[in-house]
Amino acid sequence: MYKYWRSLFMIALITLIIDQGVKYGVMVGGWRFDGSFFSVILTYNKGVAFSMFAFLGPYLKFIQIILIGAIIFYLAKHSYFLKAHFIPMGIVVGAGCSNILDRFWHGAVVDYLFWHRWFEFAVFNLADVMINIAVLILLWQTFLHKNPKSN
Repeated sequence: MYKYWRSLFMIALITLIIDQGVKYGVMVGGWRFDGSFFSVILTYNKGVAFSMFAFLGPYLKFIQIILIGAIIFYLAKHSYFLKAHFIPMGIVVGAGCSNILDRFWHGAVVDYLFWHRWFEFAVFNLADVMINIAVLILLWQTFLHKNPKSN
């Protein structure tokens, strides 16, 4: 079981480093792009998706810490789930921790990807994309393996 925990935390660390690196490039390196489908612009989101729950202000980071803790607690109690899904769960933990770090360091999550082709979508970041990809992987794995306890 140790190898799954080690893998999960390595995936989480790599995810966090990549996301923070891109955010650093946008904030400090001045990375900008203005394309016909999307743009790279620097914004700060005090809420979560679509700026929801921004009214929670500084409490939101502590709620997110509790949620990440709950994920880790769940994985500790359900080793079969960890064994079957350590890759997407590592991505979720790493991306979630990256956004939590933003809240402590910048007072908000650093967002920079703005989709504006055919419709204007909320500005988001790589961690948000990685969380969505991790959820898709988790769903794919779940439907691929009907009974993860039997593995």
